Amino acid sequence: MYRQITQDERYTIGVLRQLGYRPAAIARALGRHRSTIGREVRRNCRADGGYRPAFAHSRTGTRRSRSRRNQRFTAADFQQVRLLLEEQWSPEQVAGYLRRHGRLRISHETIYRYIWDDRRQGGTLWTQLRGARKRRRKRYGRYDSRGRLAGKRPIAARPAIIETRTQRGHWEVDTVLGNGDQHCVLSLVERATGYLVLGKLEARSTAAVRHRTIPLLRRERHRVRTITADNGTEFHGYAAIEAATGTRFYFATPHHAWERGTNENTNGLLRQYLPKGQSMAHLTQQDCDRLADKLNHRPRKRYGYRTPEECYGR
Repeated sequence: MYRQITQDERYTIGVLRQLGYRPAAIARALGRHRSTIGREVRRNCRADGGYRPAFAHSRTGTRRSRSRRNQRFTAADFQQVRLLLEEQWSPEQVAGYLRRHGRLRISHETIYRYIWDDRRQGGTLWTQLRGARKRRRKRYGRYDSRGRLAGKRPIAARPAIIETRTQRGHWEVDTVLGNGDQHCVLSLVERATGYLVLGKLEARSTAAVRHRTIPLLRRERHRVRTITADNGTEFHGYAAIEAATGTRFYFATPHHAWERGTNENTNGLLRQYLPKGQSMAHLTQQDCDRLADKLNHRPRKRYGYRTPEECYGR
């Protein structure tokens, strides 16, 4: 484990330097790595290049007192943090949001330390973290049993402007599955702003997706220009959706989930509230609307800690 240079060691360094010892020799005498000695001399030398032990020790103490890591936050500061964590925001989102609004300058590392201190004291704040209950599983190769549909537009045919994320109205779509039944959720995400729309599906079928998608798109305040989907059979009714809404579907390359990265990332956020292994039979469309609204009002780092709602509503 790394140990800070002590005051006695600084006096030893000063004496040995006066005797003409090189950093490597000083390091061997002190049982330190030579880079530790080199760094100590570089950081704490006087303006004239000389090394004075008392000056070096004082300078180190001053630097530590100004360090953010040792900044002291009040109970009121951490109460602000706690309230946002209880909204299931990540520590990075909390830190960025508070800094953006000029309310508090705190690092996400400090917030994580606060969370783990709270857990050691029996607190439950850690359970608000998105990955708190995540379990890893080994993945094995599986045969792709998804259906094929001729005439689908490949993602390579999409207009180039979609890749730039500078134009609003280009979406990605997927289904988020429950367990034990056919109930699931339709997830639609706008690429430029991260704005999310959710729809409750009674079944993961072409008809269910078509009947839910059309009214969801029609109620949008901005034009839905394109939608990029994966190759699931539930999206094989895309032609009817296009005819009813004027949007245009494109399909990602099979097994290339990164081509719909916005959707995949958002589905990961959804799993905080809709964990794998649980049925979605109890969900209603009103529940889906509330959940989408919650995520649309969560600040995102990639948007300068603005919310998707702020970005989409402009």
